[in-house]
Amino acid sequence: MSVIEKVTVLGTGVLGAQIAFQTAYSGFEVTAYDISEEALDRARHTLDGLIQAYKADDVAGAADGKGEQALSRITLSADLGSAVADADLVIEAIPEVLELKRDTYRKLGELAPAETVFATNSSTLLPSDLKDATGRPDRFLALHFANKVWQYNTAEVMGTADTDPAVFDAVVSFAGEIGMVPIPVHKEKAGYVLNSLLVPFLNAAAALAAGGYADPHDVDKVWRIGTGAPVGPFQMYDIIGLNTPYNILSHGDAEAQKLAAWLKENYIDKGKLGISSGQGFYSYGK
Repeated sequence: MSVIEKVTVLGTGVLGAQIAFQTAYSGFEVTAYDISEEALDRARHTLDGLIQAYKADDVAGAADGKGEQALSRITLSADLGSAVADADLVIEAIPEVLELKRDTYRKLGELAPAETVFATNSSTLLPSDLKDATGRPDRFLALHFANKVWQYNTAEVMGTADTDPAVFDAVVSFAGEIGMVPIPVHKEKAGYVLNSLLVPFLNAAAALAAGGYADPHDVDKVWRIGTGAPVGPFQMYDIIGLNTPYNILSHGDAEAQKLAAWLKENYIDKGKLGISSGQGFYSYGK
């Protein structure tokens, strides 16, 4: 068993909302923080949608009102101090922008109790890129979830050389308690296990479409037929949401930045952000 009881999730975007909901679904009291009431209004809509998604995917207990019960255990807050005041664990799921994350951890270090554990859900940044900003490197590590956490339920746990082994073990235990399959990562690796495989795959697909070699739908069709996979890379982009890949690509090398510009010009600037906006590479009838 972990020693974690009260959990705060920072960021209520696609994955942050899922982490908060899954944690509450597993019986924990959760505070979900975002920067404005407008963002929290969007979060309410997202959380309501997750109740229906759990029912549609026949998650255990969903048909019996477990999702509604989970929602009652989530407190929404736009006040960072109150959101973390009594948290045992803070899971950060804000945009993939290094200085934004570091600034957030500086504030957290001042506001959260000394015993609170901090965990980043960063998809690509190493925890070592952030640890000195936390003020508590021994109580800081990465806890990385995959999108659709109730279905693709891995949780990669990765510390730094400074992470207290007892903290690492407690977070591994917590991951199991919220229905995840914990994957301990034994030393730091950008992208962990999942994204070390996924990001190059998605970038290769984007390069095919951006270079005019094949349309996104045809790239997906080839992948599905050739491998038997249920979805193709551009369907994955829509599930993830295009903002996260854009942020990652825009901080990459020259080729990555060209792909970021292509995503921005052709999709993001047109409001095509993926499933969450009703349209990305595909339309979703919203």
